[in-house]
Amino acid sequence: MTSRSGILLLVSGPSGSGKTTLCRRLADEGEAHYSISCTTRSPREGEVDGQDYHFLRQEDFSARIAAGELLEHAEVHGNFYGTLKSEVLDHLAKGRDVVMDIDVQGAAQVRTCHDPEIQTALTDLFVMPPSEEELLARLTGRGTDAQEIIALRMKNALEEMTHWSDYSYRLLSTTREEDYLNFKSLILAERLRISRLK
Repeated sequence: MTSRSGILLLVSGPSGSGKTTLCRRLADEGEAHYSISCTTRSPREGEVDGQDYHFLRQEDFSARIAAGELLEHAEVHGNFYGTLKSEVLDHLAKGRDVVMDIDVQGAAQVRTCHDPEIQTALTDLFVMPPSEEELLARLTGRGTDAQEIIALRMKNALEEMTHWSDYSYRLLSTTREEDYLNFKSLILAERLRISRLK
């Protein structure tokens, strides 16, 4: 029987596009490993270390950067976020697919990674909201944020959406079920690639 190498699927899209829901559902169904990021920020109420994030001290994070243990990293609002190579490479080596919910800057860093295993495994998808009006409705619908936070999220989302053409695939969001059907179809198709067969 032929075995195959794992897929590394980078999934980006603005806040409110549904990308996190898609990634988590794929993982919950046992179809892929959901890559857990590490961060130097403090855990929020209810967050669990190793499940929501790997919570690291600033010195530990910096040491891991220096040791080349991070696939990508960035500073956001004074805190560091990143992806440990071990969160990805160990799974790919076993033929397991990995999905990463990642922003456009992080995705760009992963694309420039020279590790041959990453380059062989890599594919990427941008999840695009159907319209600006729908995106605003989704951001407002959470009902937890002040108007100025929603305005900032909307501004950031519109800027992020200008990067969709950097990706191999684009999913134009419709309904949760249809989005997931298309999302799962992509991973199933990628598994058929001859270049992934060992």
